[in-house]
Amino acid sequence: MKLTCLSKGDGFHYPPCHMLNLCGFRILIDCPLDLLAITIFSPFPYDVRFEASEYPSDVPLDAQSPTQKKQKLERQMTPDDLVCAEPWYKTVKALHLWEASLIDIVLISNPMGLLGLPLLTQNPRFCAKIYMTEATAKIGQLMMEDLVSMHMEFRRFYGPDDSSFPWWTKNLDGEEVPALLKKVVFGESGDDLGSWIRLYSLDDIKSCMKKVQAVKFAEEVCYNGTLIINALSSGLEIGACNWLINGPNGSLSYVSDSIFVSPHAKNFDFHRLKGTDVMIYSDFSCLQTAEVTENGCNSPDQDNNSTISSDKNDENLAASLLDTEESLEELEKLAFVCSCAAESADAGGSTLITITRIGIVLQLLELMSNSLESSSLKVPIFVISSVAEELLGYTNTIPEWLCEQRQEKLISGEPSFGHFKFIKDKKIHLFPAIHSPNLITSWQEPCIVFAPHWSLRLGPSVQLLQRWRGDPKSLLVLEAGISSGLGLLPFRPIAMRILQCSFLSGIRLQKLPTLLSVLQPKIVLVPDAFNGRINHTEMKPIPMLTYSENKTLRVPRTADNPDVEIMAELASKLSWRILRQGENFGLARLKGELLMEGGKHRLVSGLEQEASSGKATGLRHWGSVAPETLLDSLVKMGITGSIEHSTGGNGSEDKCVIHITNPSSGFIETSDIGTAIITDDKNVASQIFQAIDGILDGI
Repeated sequence: MKLTCLSKGDGFHYPPCHMLNLCGFRILIDCPLDLLAITIFSPFPYDVRFEASEYPSDVPLDAQSPTQKKQKLERQMTPDDLVCAEPWYKTVKALHLWEASLIDIVLISNPMGLLGLPLLTQNPRFCAKIYMTEATAKIGQLMMEDLVSMHMEFRRFYGPDDSSFPWWTKNLDGEEVPALLKKVVFGESGDDLGSWIRLYSLDDIKSCMKKVQAVKFAEEVCYNGTLIINALSSGLEIGACNWLINGPNGSLSYVSDSIFVSPHAKNFDFHRLKGTDVMIYSDFSCLQTAEVTENGCNSPDQDNNSTISSDKNDENLAASLLDTEESLEELEKLAFVCSCAAESADAGGSTLITITRIGIVLQLLELMSNSLESSSLKVPIFVISSVAEELLGYTNTIPEWLCEQRQEKLISGEPSFGHFKFIKDKKIHLFPAIHSPNLITSWQEPCIVFAPHWSLRLGPSVQLLQRWRGDPKSLLVLEAGISSGLGLLPFRPIAMRILQCSFLSGIRLQKLPTLLSVLQPKIVLVPDAFNGRINHTEMKPIPMLTYSENKTLRVPRTADNPDVEIMAELASKLSWRILRQGENFGLARLKGELLMEGGKHRLVSGLEQEASSGKATGLRHWGSVAPETLLDSLVKMGITGSIEHSTGGNGSEDKCVIHITNPSSGFIETSDIGTAIITDDKNVASQIFQAIDGILDGI
């Protein structure tokens, strides 16, 4: 098996991408877009300029690194540095170097990992099988359609750009260009230019989705009779999954960003990943935080000197992973966002929420509506998106991907999420665009608006941020991961209050030892970026290999001899022969065919046809016959003879002949290539064969 990490991503909005070579098949896991890269583009032409002002940086100067200080001393970035052109989009850096026709399978773990797939399926040589969950397929398709819809606003500003090369890059290679801008465009090593590509169209999305095979939760699908593939919930988002792959050479689990206990999606189904031969750990979320303990990544309930092995049984270890502390922390964050929005509304200011994580948006809509309903504030909530109505409606139709509490609501006849009731009561208003006539007539301020896009370059958030940027009573809610300095650059000076939120998007590093103790993979692969953040001495019972970006890692086999499946009825008819050369080792002979079916070697036999033909099958032996041993066996049967040795040209023994003198004449010739019996007496020949059969192994 070989693993190549094409991109480690940068968090939830840009998941990692891997290429896996398993059983001779090339498997691409996720195909995202780096949407953070579009922050280099200006969201509007600069013929409409803001007044000149100072543009503060993201963090105070004394908290910056020496490199950041040097960049600040060189020149402060201004809105004029941004690219005024229709945006291009950045794909996985090394993906365009792979031949599309050589990819056999594509596995998509979550909707964000789907956003770059139409760029791959556009290639006429692409013929891979694509698997993803039903929920990921639907939500991902809606997100792509919304992205195309928002992108069209740029065309209205700048006009269509049909160039085959990003012409604007030639203006960004000078010494006067800010280093941050050059890093986004060209990459740290200067070879990212080939990753930029024009956005796909709605027709490209439809063509892409026609090639997708959507799977249900834990549904087994078989590829080419060789690999059995399962999608198991990761808990990150509705429909997000980890992958379990079983093949003839063993089993493999792929663990992406996962959440053990989710307040909206089905929990991380880690129990089914137990005991796999290889586990690829691809949860990079912990690398976006300063999450590291003094003793590495010790689990809270482990002693500092203990290893991953624990006296606790598996049930207790698994239970320790399923604590609700993280869910309560997330609920507190959401409640704080709601309280800040209420404060702004009470002061007469509006709130703009640019969060696009579906699960977070659903919970915020529910909490804010309940909060406003129980207070005296009469503040409308607007959701502005071209896919808002269809997306919010879809969340009530996929119970298998929801957490148990929300499944119980559906069973009892209630909507799974509270927004259904509030939409019906006209407390939440859905509109496809900011210029919708119904929105204009319903508009009132202060208000709370959910509007894409989190990058602050696309969609209604751009116009609303322009409208409220000078209002100190208003509030902007951002997701962590976007640089407020570069993201907000086109809108400065900005007087709005800014709340940047960091929500749980994966497994906390402290829980990794406990998770591995429960799953017990034979080999675990982790990113090299984990070095220094985990205590490898605590992982001793499980071999751990590290993989690096754009480097191929060869993984040794855990089992050299794959299992073969034989039906019990067939096995009972086989005539087993215990070998002398191997203790407790036997062989049986049959005429049949070895097939690959359902990811397993399966033996299909013609034993019944052979038996019905009435023809006896002769024994086949292997090994060399020692002349002295054979002659001793013949003497016991009453056959006498003598041994004649002959040598070859180099002086070594070439062959040996046993001359039979009684009860009839004949001879036995033995050599490295075989044994020949020559006699006119059939009884003597049969006895000699019995003697050889008693010495050699055969079937």
